[in-house]
Amino acid sequence: MVHILGIVGSPRRKGNTDVLVSHVLAGAEGRGATTETLFLNDLTIRECDGCHACWQGKRCPKADDMAGLYARIEAADGIVFGTPVYWYGPTGILKLLIDRFVYFNCPENRPQIAGTRVAIAVPYEDTDAETVRPLLEFFKKSFAYLEMNCIGQIVVPGVTIRGEVAQKPDCLQAAFELG
Repeated sequence: MVHILGIVGSPRRKGNTDVLVSHVLAGAEGRGATTETLFLNDLTIRECDGCHACWQGKRCPKADDMAGLYARIEAADGIVFGTPVYWYGPTGILKLLIDRFVYFNCPENRPQIAGTRVAIAVPYEDTDAETVRPLLEFFKKSFAYLEMNCIGQIVVPGVTIRGEVAQKPDCLQAAFELG
């Protein structure tokens, strides 16, 4: 059975990012997938300091929740990354998670995620497409470098209030179809 991991990088539960990721996962469930949601704000993920212990087959010296996430990421057939736009990029906690993907950059670990299908869910307050462009490029370049397969994205501009995206049925439908 296909397993899809939803990663919510927003600190707001029931916020726009959570709603979009939930709809992508509901679409995947509708096609028979099992799903799981991670709320990064509930976890402690520290910064990567570039020691490359993981490249030497050693355990990461960071004593945080990332150690338990690697196996969950590896087990996923697909991953939905959700984040609002914060200063033209992802939230800090999502950036910390991606920085720790250096583990998968190691030639021995790359096969664990190479080919994994990924999707992006991004709500943002502004209505200018240039605001979200750097974030989308960040994701696409990171995924391409890790040989992950970006299958699509749902981007919703002009949402600020918690859960406001739920008032946009066309966006919810697009998120569901992405799943």
